[in-house]
Amino acid sequence: MITTLHIKNIGIIDDLTIDFNEGLNILTGETGAGKTLIIGSINIIAGGRFSKEMIRKGEEFSYIEANIYCPQNNLAIDGNIIVSREIHVNGRSLCKVNGRLVTVNELKDIMSQIIDIHGQHDSQLLLNPAEHIIYLDRFIGEAMQVKKEKYQNLYEQYTNIKQSLKNNYGDEKERARKLDLLNYEFNEIESAKLKMGEEEELEEKMKTINNAEKLQSSMNNISTQLNENVISGISSCIKNLEKIQDCGEIYGQKLSDLKSIYYDLQEMERDISYMQQETEFDEGMQKQIEDRLDTIYSLKRKYGNSIEAILNYQITIKEEIDKIQNVEEVNNKLKENLEQLTTKMLEIANEITNQRKENSQILSEKINKELANLEMPNAKFSVDIATSQNFGPNGLDKVEFLICTNVGEEAKPLVKIASGGEMSRIMLAIKTVLASVDKVSTLIFDEIDTGISGKASKAVGEKLKQISKKEQVLCITHSASIAAKGDYNYYISKKVQAEKTYTDIQKLTEDEVIEEIARISTGEITKIAKEHAKELRKAS
Repeated sequence: MITTLHIKNIGIIDDLTIDFNEGLNILTGETGAGKTLIIGSINIIAGGRFSKEMIRKGEEFSYIEANIYCPQNNLAIDGNIIVSREIHVNGRSLCKVNGRLVTVNELKDIMSQIIDIHGQHDSQLLLNPAEHIIYLDRFIGEAMQVKKEKYQNLYEQYTNIKQSLKNNYGDEKERARKLDLLNYEFNEIESAKLKMGEEEELEEKMKTINNAEKLQSSMNNISTQLNENVISGISSCIKNLEKIQDCGEIYGQKLSDLKSIYYDLQEMERDISYMQQETEFDEGMQKQIEDRLDTIYSLKRKYGNSIEAILNYQITIKEEIDKIQNVEEVNNKLKENLEQLTTKMLEIANEITNQRKENSQILSEKINKELANLEMPNAKFSVDIATSQNFGPNGLDKVEFLICTNVGEEAKPLVKIASGGEMSRIMLAIKTVLASVDKVSTLIFDEIDTGISGKASKAVGEKLKQISKKEQVLCITHSASIAAKGDYNYYISKKVQAEKTYTDIQKLTEDEVIEEIARISTGEITKIAKEHAKELRKAS
């Protein structure tokens, strides 16, 4: 049980320490005084979600610490556990159990064995059919957990093999479709007969073709000028130098140099002539080059941004084709393992189904008994179990809670029947039944009296009193009937000092308890209201 709770910088709570006790601890007080913040703080220290907006305005962090006495819990040291959680505005968070740092998930696992909190969120969970199988399995207890653990180990292997088969194209139609696609892509690349550097070469040719007219004209002019002017002029110069080469060594040298230039120009003229021929083309050649470039561009759009990338992709395709063609042996082995797993899983799943069906009757009877005690004598709670052929993480079953609240009506899903007040009592009935199998030592109820009054409220109070004889119960309430059942009553109030709001809590004396019950009953503390409060108190 929680013996001491210390809260610092949560909402309007500045620095608050509360000493709780065994039995039924009742929390009442003004609206907005911080009652829900106290329960919220316990939820945070139990590993629940935290928003930095919950940190008190102007502060840098929030801190919650609880001293918990649970001598039968194997997590305790000398019967006590000190749990703390510190959260800063920058998002930094520290969780500790007996001074040892733990993760939030570790904290949640530890505290789930100690504390069970019921609020409006739990009613929403109860309306979700996916949660119903969890409630039923919790009721069945350890025997179910052992079977489920064994089943879920097999189920994990089962899903892994199914995924491997999918990745290995285990479906024959899928494999055939993939193989057809890969063969098409491979053959398309193969038939193109791509060559490295081919694209650049073709683009250069296209550039020449696109400038052919200009090139023809310029090259023709160059050839004419070389032949008619430059070469013939140099030839004439050579003849004149030959006539005077005997007149001195220098003339012979110049004749040699000029002949060298002459031969170079002749070579250049021949090159120009060849280049001029290359600029000659027909439309068929242009079309051929354009078509080839279109083919390359099309393949680039599909398989890579260069011929090198396309050819590398072709290698990858070939490897995948080989893998698919040779995967049959691997898949056959996987399918064999899958068949063996399926047989084992089916055996365990059927055992789980039978166990659920047997215990669903017991659970229904127990909950119906509790509902009768909670002023719902005509309500008939039942558990519907539908079994399919498809394995899921919890077996083959789909579990849904049904209820009939009036005589002569048929049972329907909770979401279609139950009102807010009915949901509170149904949840309390389930909590009461599960308390016999759960190992938690503290049950917390946040406004369990929502939507109920009169005899129903009194019945809820009596049920909380009954539960508190075995487990510690903390309960926020606005009901006088429930408040009157408290073993220990706390009053939460708020005050304003220096333009800041502060939450305060006071453990009430017996006279103060009478006055608080009177205030809740009528809104005023009158003599008649106090007498009524005393009567409620005596009845507790």
